[in-house]
Amino acid sequence: MGKPSKVNQSGSSDFFLLGLSEQPGEQPLLFGIFLGMYLVTMVGNLLIILVISSDAHLHTPMYFFLANLSLTDACFTSASVPKMLANIHTHSQAISYSGCLTQLYFLLMFGGLYNCLLAVMAYDRYVAICQPLHYNTAMSPQQCALMLCVCWMLTNCPALMHTLLLTRVAFCAHTVIPHFYCDPSALLKLACSDTHINELMIITMGLVFLAIPLVLIVFSYVRISWAVLGIPSSGGRWKAFSTCGSHLTVVLLFYGSLMGVYLLPPSTHSAERERRAAILYMVVIPMLNPFIYSLRNRDMKEAMGKLLGGGKAVILL
Repeated sequence: MGKPSKVNQSGSSDFFLLGLSEQPGEQPLLFGIFLGMYLVTMVGNLLIILVISSDAHLHTPMYFFLANLSLTDACFTSASVPKMLANIHTHSQAISYSGCLTQLYFLLMFGGLYNCLLAVMAYDRYVAICQPLHYNTAMSPQQCALMLCVCWMLTNCPALMHTLLLTRVAFCAHTVIPHFYCDPSALLKLACSDTHINELMIITMGLVFLAIPLVLIVFSYVRISWAVLGIPSSGGRWKAFSTCGSHLTVVLLFYGSLMGVYLLPPSTHSAERERRAAILYMVVIPMLNPFIYSLRNRDMKEAMGKLLGGGKAVILL
């Protein structure tokens, strides 16, 4: 067999996404399911943003970051699902070189931003419960805007750097990616040139986007738990910890799906397992977040009821 040819780095060649199934008979069902999930995700998250922005009672740090988390959810899902739906509809598996790198950039940026926002929201709950007298100062509008800007910069710069580094990599011909999106690790496996710097970048981004936010979240909840257990009345303990319930649920779902794949021994990894985990944290969780954050949140339900003209929110009871 001759030496494989390399992709023209001007971007004229395509990659091929295998998607979720190669069985033609399953494509209409997959299209319907993921189109429905995508529409629910977009409507739910945009409704959360609209409700928070329209109700003055929700103009607090907690809801400010929740609105940004909903925007991130919508953008994160939009970076991959529309292309998957388009490929199913057109019976094509192709994605252009430039399209693949563009998709990868937005996935890395919004995925990293999602992690950072989860950490900031945990910090918000930590200050509210553990240092309530300093809350107005520590979480002032200026501080919240600054934290949001830092999150954007921390995620945009590494994502852009990683994407630019990939433009220096030569890929072999017939580049098939066993996913429904341009997975960075799968891309590097198709390279015909040295990828040590790119692999180091992936490790660095994993520490910045995953490990550090998770450590901050765990630290915040350890301090929160300690403070809540010190409250004398059971009613007070429940009231304090109930403000963290929705956020903690999202954290457990998101990081649980990631750990279910990436902390397993390499011998247990498979493309099918990784696709299932990707569906969970890229499609399912962004769809569920609006329900998680509004289902048991009285303020959100009341604001939603006012927005929709019902006076009292009943749609999420």
